[in-house]
Amino acid sequence: MEIKMIILLSVCFSHIGVVQAQSHSKKTDITEANALIKRILKEKATSFITELIPAENGKDVFEIESINDKIILRGSNALSVAGALNHYLKYIANCSITWNGINLNLPKTLPHPKNVIRKVTPYQYRYYLNYCTFNYTMSWWNWERWEKEIDWMALNGINMPLALTGQNAIWAKVYKELGFSEKELENFFSGPAYFSWFWMGNLDSWGGPLPKSWIEGEQALQKKILERERAFGMTPILPAFTGHVPPSFKDKFSNIQLKKTSWVGFPEVYILDPNEPMFTLIGKKFIEEQTKEYGTNHLYTADTFNENTPPVNDSIYLNNVSQKVYQAMSSADPQAIWVMQGWLFHHGAKFWGEKQTKALLNAVPNDKMIILDLWSERYPVWNRTEAYFGKPWIWCMLNNFGQNTAMNGTMERIASTPSATLYNPAAGKLSGIGLTMEGIEQNPVIYELMLENVWTDKAINVEKWLKGYTLRRYGKENHHAEKAWSILKKTVYSDTVTSSGLSNILTFRPSLLPKPKSSTTLRIPYNPEELLPAWKALIQAAPDLKNSDGFQYDLIDITRQVMANYSNILQQQLAKHYIERNGNAFKKNSIDFLNLIEDIDQLLATRKEFLLGNWLEQAKSKGLTPEEKSIYEKNARNLITLWGDKNSELHDYACKQWSGMLKGFYKPRWQQFFDLANEAIVNNKEMDLILFETTIKDWEWNWVNSNEKYTIETKGNPITMANYYFKKYYPIIEKAYQQKTINQ
Repeated sequence: MEIKMIILLSVCFSHIGVVQAQSHSKKTDITEANALIKRILKEKATSFITELIPAENGKDVFEIESINDKIILRGSNALSVAGALNHYLKYIANCSITWNGINLNLPKTLPHPKNVIRKVTPYQYRYYLNYCTFNYTMSWWNWERWEKEIDWMALNGINMPLALTGQNAIWAKVYKELGFSEKELENFFSGPAYFSWFWMGNLDSWGGPLPKSWIEGEQALQKKILERERAFGMTPILPAFTGHVPPSFKDKFSNIQLKKTSWVGFPEVYILDPNEPMFTLIGKKFIEEQTKEYGTNHLYTADTFNENTPPVNDSIYLNNVSQKVYQAMSSADPQAIWVMQGWLFHHGAKFWGEKQTKALLNAVPNDKMIILDLWSERYPVWNRTEAYFGKPWIWCMLNNFGQNTAMNGTMERIASTPSATLYNPAAGKLSGIGLTMEGIEQNPVIYELMLENVWTDKAINVEKWLKGYTLRRYGKENHHAEKAWSILKKTVYSDTVTSSGLSNILTFRPSLLPKPKSSTTLRIPYNPEELLPAWKALIQAAPDLKNSDGFQYDLIDITRQVMANYSNILQQQLAKHYIERNGNAFKKNSIDFLNLIEDIDQLLATRKEFLLGNWLEQAKSKGLTPEEKSIYEKNARNLITLWGDKNSELHDYACKQWSGMLKGFYKPRWQQFFDLANEAIVNNKEMDLILFETTIKDWEWNWVNSNEKYTIETKGNPITMANYYFKKYYPIIEKAYQQKTINQ
C-alpha cells in the first residue's frame, strides 16, 4: 500500500513538472532606493538625485558627488544607492540610524561632499540573520517593523538575508498532499515563538497548536518581505528540506526508514532517512511549491544535525546525507546553491573531525554550497578546516545569544580580523561577511562597527572610529562621552562570552552559589570596577547631550549594566551571611538586593526598548481571537523564562533585563528564596533546596500561564532617573569593589 502511494505521489508531482525558477533580482532597478530616501528624509529627499553605474569587477559600488545644488547618489543597484545615502548621512551630515537611537537632525541647508566619494565592496556576499533571530527578536513583527528593518539592511549593504517567514504554509500544503490531516499537522507545527527550532528539526509542536490564521498571515507577510528585499537587489535565502517529518509519518509509512533525534530534553522528533526515495520527493515538492508562492533567488538554507550528533561517524553515511539534501534542492531548481550554517562544526567539534567534515562538504560541488562561519570573531572554524576544503564561505559575527541584554562584544577583533582574513592566503574562497546574532536590538555600537567592513578592505582604527561614532550618534562632540567610549572599548567591548549568553545573578534561578548551574554565563569577561569611570563620564556628558535619543539609551544601558554587575557582589555577601548565620546582616542585604532589582526596573521603564509590555502586547496583537491571543502570550512568556516546560534545561537562557520582567518575575522569585533562607537562619537549619526548586518551578510555570498586563508606556525621564541612581549607587558600588579588592 505504502509503495503504491509513493509511486502515485511521484506521478502526481511529475505532472506538475519542474517549476521554472524565478530570479526576481531587479539588480538594475534603483526605484526602491528613491522610495527609501523619501521614507527617511521626507521633504529633504528632493535634494538628492540617484543614478545607476556599473559594478566594478562584479562587486557593488557607490559614488557620492555634488553638482550644482543637488547631491548625487550613484550605485550599481538600489542597495548600493542606499549605501551611498548611509555614507552621506554618517560621514557628511554626521547622522546615525540604529535600532536604539536615531539622530537625523539635518540642517535646513544640507551639507555637500567636497569631492567625489567612491566605495567598492570587497565582498560578494553580505549575509544577515540567524534562524534564532526570527524568534528571540522577530516572533511578533508586523510589516511596519519589517519595513524598517529592511531599510536598515539596505542602508548597511546587506544583500543576502535569511528569509524564513511564511514557510509553514508551504509545509502544510506539501504534507496535506502526502495525506496528513489538519490534526496531524497540529501535532507537528510549533507555536510561533518556537519556529526556529521547529524549522531546524529540534522539536515538534511545542507552544502549539498553531492557528490557521497565523499560517495565512505569515504567508502574506513573507510575500511583502521578499518583494521589498528583491526590489533593493538583495538575494534572499529560502528554506529547503532536511528530513524533519510529522510524528504520524511513522504510522502512515511504517516501512520507510526514520531516525529519531532529541534535543536538550524535548521529546524525540523524526527525521526521514536520506536514502529513502521519499526524501528527494518531499524535498523537490517543497522547493517547487515554495517557488510558486514566493519565487526564488536560488539560495537555500538547510542545516543537518543542528546541535545533534549524527548516529554514526561513517564518512559514507555523512556524504550520502549531504548529497541527498542537495539533490532534493537541485531536482527542483538546477541553479540551487546550498547556504549552510557552520555551527555544527563548532558545537559538535569533538565529532566533526577532518574526515567527517570533508565527507559532509565534499558531497556537494564547490560552486553549489556556501558555508557560514557562524562565530568567526570568537571561534572560527575556517582555520581548522582548510577554509572549508574549497567551499566559498562567509566570515560572520555572532556576538549575541538569546537576545540577552548585556553590553558585550569584541571591538578590536571585528575591526581588524575581516580585512586581515580577506588577504590571508589560507582563507581560501572567503566571499563575504555577515551578522549571525541570535537576537538584535541591543549593543548597537557593535553592529555599526562590524558593518563598517562592508565597504572597506582595510582595518578600522577603533579609537578614531568611536570618536566619529559619538559625534554621529549624539549630534555633537563631547569629551566626556569620548572618554566614556574609550573605557567601554577596554571593558564591556574588549571580549565576549565563551559559550552562551551573558547575564547577571539577577536573572538566574535563585542560589547562593558563586557559579550556579544555568544555561547562561555568569562570568563577567572584564573587571567590572573599571566600568565605573565610563558611567561617571556619561553622567558628566548628560547636561550637554540630554536631548539625544542615542545618548539617552546609552546612559540607561550603562547604568543598568553597572547596577546589575553589583548584584553579583551582593549575592556573595548574602552567601557569606547565610554561612555565618548572621540573620540581621542577611536580612538587610536581601532587602538591598530586592531594592536593587526594583530600582533597575524603574530605571528601564524610561525607555521603550526595555519594556516587557511591548513583547507581550505585540504577541497578543497577532491573535484574532481570545484563544489565539492566549496561545501567543504564553509563547512569549515561555520563551523568555523557562523556554520549555517546568524542567527545561534551557530555563533563563533568553533572560531579559526588562522593566516589568525584573519586578514581575525576578524579584518575587528572589523574594521567595530569601524568605526560605531567613527562616532557615532563624531556626538554625539548612534550606531545603530540593523543595525550593520544586516550588519555584511551579511558580514559574504559573507565571508563564498567567496574563497580568504590563505597561507599554514609558515612565520617567531617562536623564533624571540615571542621575538619581548614579547618586544613590555610585559611592556604594565603588566602596563595594574597593572592599572586595582588600579582602582578596
